[in-house]
Amino acid sequence: NFDGAARTIFQIIQRIDTEKYEYFFMCGNPPKGDFPFKYYVVPSFEIPKNEDYKIAIPALSFFEMNNAMLIFKPDVIHISSPSFLGRYAVDYANSHHIPAITIYHTHFISYIDYYFKDVKLLIDPVKAFVISRNRSFYNGCDIMLIPSKTLMDELAQYDFDSSKMRLWRRGMNTTLFSPSKKNLAIKNELTSDKPVVLFVSRLVWEKNLQTLIDINTLNEKSGRTFELVIAGDGVARAELEDKMQGARFLGNLSHEQLSVWYASADVFLFTSDTETYGNVVIEAMASGIPVVVADAGGPKDLVEHGVNGLKCHAHNADEFYQAINKFLFDKEQAKTIIANALDFARSLNWDVLVSEYFNMVDNLYHKNQAKNQ
Repeated sequence: NFDGAARTIFQIIQRIDTEKYEYFFMCGNPPKGDFPFKYYVVPSFEIPKNEDYKIAIPALSFFEMNNAMLIFKPDVIHISSPSFLGRYAVDYANSHHIPAITIYHTHFISYIDYYFKDVKLLIDPVKAFVISRNRSFYNGCDIMLIPSKTLMDELAQYDFDSSKMRLWRRGMNTTLFSPSKKNLAIKNELTSDKPVVLFVSRLVWEKNLQTLIDINTLNEKSGRTFELVIAGDGVARAELEDKMQGARFLGNLSHEQLSVWYASADVFLFTSDTETYGNVVIEAMASGIPVVVADAGGPKDLVEHGVNGLKCHAHNADEFYQAINKFLFDKEQAKTIIANALDFARSLNWDVLVSEYFNMVDNLYHKNQAKNQ
């Protein structure tokens, strides 16, 4: 699963102190495996052409959900996204005077340029509508956890309540993602002794995949100076495979498989300019390979140009291509940048970050208790 939002929530769930907290989950998809907490499955529909996601529809079981909430009596509500279910939760929290905390996972505003690129007249009105809807949702929460300073500044320009924003980065499992996972034998699968450039993402057009296609075209025209390997799946995969004949597509990989590819590749490439954070960038850094990313969104904050990676203008394929080759042919610079990137990745500790999260939950609870006394 390449969904950073799900990975982040999982890190919190793993660290819930059941002696101190009682949790009740409302979700559109039932949890998999032996899930240790109570949950309620809200009726949902699959999203057309995207079987990985469902839309939960609270209106189909509104009274049952309200009854379940009244029985559970939450002291704090964590809301995952500005979906129909998220809006139900905000309304419930506000009407019952219960504090709410949310994590800003997905920057939907940045997707509009991609989805409406063929009907440009609609871009501005649709963007204004999405900004308005998202603003009302996030401003309805007491705390919003934002993963980057760049994104905080952008949201403040859209009149999101900056007094409710907290900078809260994502952590990294440096045992799972580590240079020690290197296994050069996997390169033999490529039937080539050329350097490997790895791209990891859900394959959806809002990840700036056209620039990826253009980089591949430059590589093919130059006689293929490197092998481009793509891990991930999504609605754009078939078209990408058609347009990128020379690239190797791995499909979805487990975290363990992915960790081996990260550590064994020569350069990590990430063209997306719509990321709220960029988990895959940190995973690559922790794995000991140099990163080349778009100078936009979350990765813009994660990468200090020329120090722990290289940043390129998001739609300039030639700049990306030159940066990749700089790492491939200047081994000394690559070595220095890898060392700096490893230090940065190791500073992002999930235990510390989740502890900060629970401290904020506790503060919300105690403030609300004091107010109601």
